[in-house]
Amino acid sequence: MHHNGSGPVAGINPPVFYPSAGIILAFVLFTVVMPDTAGAWFGSLQDWIISTFGWFYMLAMGIYLALALILAFSRYGRIKLGPDHSVPDFSYVSWFAMLFSAGMGIGLIFYGVAEPVFHFAGPPMGEPETATAARDAMRLAFFHWGMHAWGVYAIVALALAYFSFRHGLPLRISSALYPLIGKRIHGPIGHAVDVFAVFGTMFGIATSLGLGVMQINAGLNYLFDIPSTPMVQLGLIALVTGIATISVVAGLDGGIRRISEWNLRLAVLLLVFVAVTGPTLFIFQSLAQNVGTYLSSALDMTFNVYAYVGDEETESFMGGWTMFYWAWFIAWSPFVGMFVARVSRGRTIREFVLGVIFVPVGVTCVWLTVFGDTALHGIMNGAMPNLVDQVFDDSATSLFHFLDTLPLASISSVVATLLVITFFVTSSDSGSLVIDTLTAKDDGEPAVWQRVFWAVAEGLVASALILAGGSNVLSALQAASLASALPFAPILILVGFGLFKALRIEACKRDSLQHVANTPGHVARIGAEQDYSWQDRLGVLVSSPRRQQVIDFLDETVEPAMREVAKEFEKRELDVRITREEDRCTMRVGHGDEADFLYGVRARAYAAPSFTYRGLGKSTKDVDKSHYRAEVFLHEGGQKYSIVGYLQSQVIGDILDQYEKHLHFLHLVR
Repeated sequence: MHHNGSGPVAGINPPVFYPSAGIILAFVLFTVVMPDTAGAWFGSLQDWIISTFGWFYMLAMGIYLALALILAFSRYGRIKLGPDHSVPDFSYVSWFAMLFSAGMGIGLIFYGVAEPVFHFAGPPMGEPETATAARDAMRLAFFHWGMHAWGVYAIVALALAYFSFRHGLPLRISSALYPLIGKRIHGPIGHAVDVFAVFGTMFGIATSLGLGVMQINAGLNYLFDIPSTPMVQLGLIALVTGIATISVVAGLDGGIRRISEWNLRLAVLLLVFVAVTGPTLFIFQSLAQNVGTYLSSALDMTFNVYAYVGDEETESFMGGWTMFYWAWFIAWSPFVGMFVARVSRGRTIREFVLGVIFVPVGVTCVWLTVFGDTALHGIMNGAMPNLVDQVFDDSATSLFHFLDTLPLASISSVVATLLVITFFVTSSDSGSLVIDTLTAKDDGEPAVWQRVFWAVAEGLVASALILAGGSNVLSALQAASLASALPFAPILILVGFGLFKALRIEACKRDSLQHVANTPGHVARIGAEQDYSWQDRLGVLVSSPRRQQVIDFLDETVEPAMREVAKEFEKRELDVRITREEDRCTMRVGHGDEADFLYGVRARAYAAPSFTYRGLGKSTKDVDKSHYRAEVFLHEGGQKYSIVGYLQSQVIGDILDQYEKHLHFLHLVR
């Protein structure tokens, strides 16, 4: 493959790319050629999945959330997503902004007003349009948008980040099955898992894009009387896909991060506006109560499939709401998971899970309360008399009718439309980036044409669903996400267990590495025989070596020591490789099918401590601030101790100490 620019460009990964592209294009053709048949098929498929597998979706969502929380609060919570010495790539603020806009964007704007009103006027149980119905409506909306959605995302993102950043496997869903199926992740089983992931992602994104387009259309209709028709929506998809394609080509930092941050500013602006112009005191009171009701009923709601009621109405409620959301989130999870994983390198598992579950959920609760409770308050006290009918007529327009009853409606509607468009672009371009990563080979950045291909494919699938749905677009979108999530839900449970298995092994390794990170005792002992006095040792401890001194130490002491040890290993017929790069020297000993032993030393810069020779008595201006250490690193990452000043025999002693711990680890894992 020819390309310009720097860095390797990855080709496509044929066993994943072609089946995915083929199935998706076949689907698009089928729906475009026979929209009515497709629409009917979607309807019956949806009913069958809900009645047969509804319980499984509910159970799976409960399992994902439980797994994520157990991991965060267990001893595994301290493990980093990346080598032990890695630090996070993004600040907390940027991280939270990207988490929020990746996960919940379009859906929340689409349903923030509509969903509470739907549940208030047509609750699954109890009397409609009462104070109880209002409280239950908010509880259901919180349940649908709360911790469960982020529980799924957290499991997928954790597995991806852990296996990719800590174990160097490709950033793909199949990598998470490594502890269960080993090398076969590179074969047909792994490819099939990735094809399902592409499929789920594609339809999850198409569902979001479909909702987004209906809402942008509603906003334009409200602002400029542009008609709400499928043709206009297809035009809008084409336009936004174009913008998304440009953003995709600009890449993660250039495009997506910038748009995400703008996105967040607009969202906060709209939120504050509604909170101030709406019933402010009531919003704060109901926020406290909503959170309480949600938390106290979360466990019961997680597993409530209304099995004992069994009537048509609750079943259609489950299908149209809870099941649709659960399936959408499961289908969506490779997308959000991969995106969240890419921006979370270097965080600990605990920090990651708590951040991913509670930050977006906190924002979501505030968002739903501000929009939902303002709407319910308006309906109950007569300030928004027509809102219920308007929502039931066309849920896409509900946000605009709602803003209409507040002051400055023309300005707030423009902001809302812009917000949907920016969310739409971030979903589309982060989506193409993810599918791209799933279908590309492992080395290097995927080629630009490939990103463009998937961005366009997303637009096509969303268009096909809009055509198939005709007047009933929403049900076509719901059916597509329900169906694409079905094969993926059991895969995710396996992913969770694969992650547990790998973390258990890691914990064994940690136990076997419990060691004192200061100078090992044998250093002093060996030193006594050679002329290495304690004064020499103290000199080494308070000196502040320069980079060149550490590099010389690697050349003169570390590499010869490794070569000595390597000779002995080779006599015992073990496979040993020593690599010397400019600032590091590494030795790897192969153990067949078991984990290799890796011991390396690298020059690492630190700010010079103030008590060293160079730090004393000089003005700070003329001192080179960095002080170098010869740090030992193993497979897990940096070990935080330096061996500068060791004699060759002492370096050999240290290598053997670490090797002994490695053998102990292999013994524990067997």
